[in-house]
Amino acid sequence: MPQTHAKPVSKFQRYRRSKQLKGMRLLRLWVPDTHSVAFKREIKREMALLRRAPEQLEATRFIEAAFDWPSL
Repeated sequence: MPQTHAKPVSKFQRYRRSKQLKGMRLLRLWVPDTHSVAFKREIKREMALLRRAPEQLEATRFIEAAFDWPSL
């Protein structure tokens, strides 16, 4: 009779299966690289546009007051 050898189940596979049984699913998500020069440049550009828009003045003041923004 031929022997079959099942591959051992890894810790990660057990973890994924456990989550699936609880109704969860794995989600991989790409997000902007907030450390890139291009991202920082775009944020500065968008903020300059907002600063010049009178209808955004109140919202911009609120956001700036609510968070201590790091220097870019």
